[in-house]
Amino acid sequence: MVLAILATAAYAAWAQNNIAEEVAWMIGDEPIYKSEVEQAYKEYLEERIPIKGDPYCVIPEQIAIQRLYLHQADLDTIEAQTSYIQQRVDQQVNYLIAQLGSREKVEQYFRRTIPELREMYQTNFTNRSRMEQVQENLTKDFKATPSDVRKYFNSLPTDSIPFVPLQVEVQVVAINPSIPRQEIEDVKARLREFSDRVTSGEAEFSTLAILYSEDPGSAARGGELGFMGRGELVPEYAAVAFNLNDTKKVSKIVESEYGYHIIQLIEKRGDRINTRHILLKPKVADKDLIDAVGRLDSLRVDIVDNKKITFEEAARYYSQDKDTRYSNGVMVNDQTGTTRFEMSQLPQEIAKKVATMQPGEISEAFIMKDPKRDRDQVVLIKLTNRIEAHKANLAEDYQLILDMYEMQGKQKILDKWIANKIKTTYVKIEDGWKGCDFEHEGWIK
Repeated sequence: MVLAILATAAYAAWAQNNIAEEVAWMIGDEPIYKSEVEQAYKEYLEERIPIKGDPYCVIPEQIAIQRLYLHQADLDTIEAQTSYIQQRVDQQVNYLIAQLGSREKVEQYFRRTIPELREMYQTNFTNRSRMEQVQENLTKDFKATPSDVRKYFNSLPTDSIPFVPLQVEVQVVAINPSIPRQEIEDVKARLREFSDRVTSGEAEFSTLAILYSEDPGSAARGGELGFMGRGELVPEYAAVAFNLNDTKKVSKIVESEYGYHIIQLIEKRGDRINTRHILLKPKVADKDLIDAVGRLDSLRVDIVDNKKITFEEAARYYSQDKDTRYSNGVMVNDQTGTTRFEMSQLPQEIAKKVATMQPGEISEAFIMKDPKRDRDQVVLIKLTNRIEAHKANLAEDYQLILDMYEMQGKQKILDKWIANKIKTTYVKIEDGWKGCDFEHEGWIK
């Protein structure tokens, strides 16, 4: 429902590139410039966002609708939360750096400096937040009853009923074998060596991070994480990082659930911090993994053969997976917030096991990588439910159909509001921009 956010610094872009400017639309007392449309089109292409229709029709209409929402936000004195917007900007810039490899490559790709990109995203995310708040206010009274959902579903043409792929529900018991003390001491000794080399001037921290850090997300960038707030970092890391003040010094060794780190401060900016780190992960010994497999296989016998304990009790009493042990081992899909997974959404090792299992069956113990913490663990899994691929129905897919109904209902409210705003707003579309099949009626008066 949220409209695409378009760049607003059009006139500056025109002046910089010396493009012959022209006004395409007038919406209220605000012009929509040709250069603004061109700039937005360029951003669509850069981000590979498909455009349904002629971009010189679709884009100016989207900008006009955005202006209607933002004007309403002004009337309602709606503001964006500054800290939230700053966090979104930091995340976006950090993501671009991670994808392209360096700040320099980002600037080269977008032909803008990092500060210019930050300013653009600041405007875009601020506008998006204000528009979303307007939309939420307009649709807050929309309510859906089970009867409404049933009528909506029964009215859907057959070819409009979505196809739901195979989904499964899974429970897990996981053990994280202990790491030998000597392995931990060896990791700490390597990190102390790195710290000494940086302090003595023998090596750059970033170079050592590229060569040795086991954080795949930051190693190629010299260990740089980008600007983050306390809540975006694991607590142990944040506690040390935010106490650093000297960009030439290296922190003490920090232990977290991901392994052991040394940290170097790059820059502080208010309640945000940019650091680089070197992460080393102690390895579990093969013998300990084999022992853990044996323990879980014995537990499986007690569940399946001896009936001494249920799988749910085993998860509560023995599992070391903090994400599932307090919910009887039930896995939750981070992408949807539900307990259902498509096969592609499961960790690869679990998906491979589930593919050959029947509901109620419990696997033998096996070794896999914890997808969140990238360390070896041993697990048992139980296939709780298998929902075969099918056309959606009310019995199995009520939430999906409810979401569809709510989306349609709220969109109707927004479309009606837009139609009324178009009627009461001065709109002028210049010659050369009128020959369009617009999504909304009434623009041409």
